[in-house]
Amino acid sequence: MTKEHIKIFTGTSILIDRLSYLLDKEKIPSLIKNHHESARLGGFGLAIDNIELFIYGSDLEKATPIIEEFKKEIAE
Repeated sequence: MTKEHIKIFTGTSILIDRLSYLLDKEKIPSLIKNHHESARLGGFGLAIDNIELFIYGSDLEKATPIIEEFKKEIAE
């Protein structure tokens, strides 16, 4: 099993927080990289929907149904 992080979603903080919550409910740890906040603190501008959500590669199979359902939910 790999402990490398893989990016599974990029979006706004609201969407990232929701998906992270859904994964957490299933005991799937995630990592949020907020490039917007980092750029703001550094004095640079960046698109607000540039927040990324990562999970361990070993959790991808378990997380895929949750991610797919979430994508369907936000597409409506």
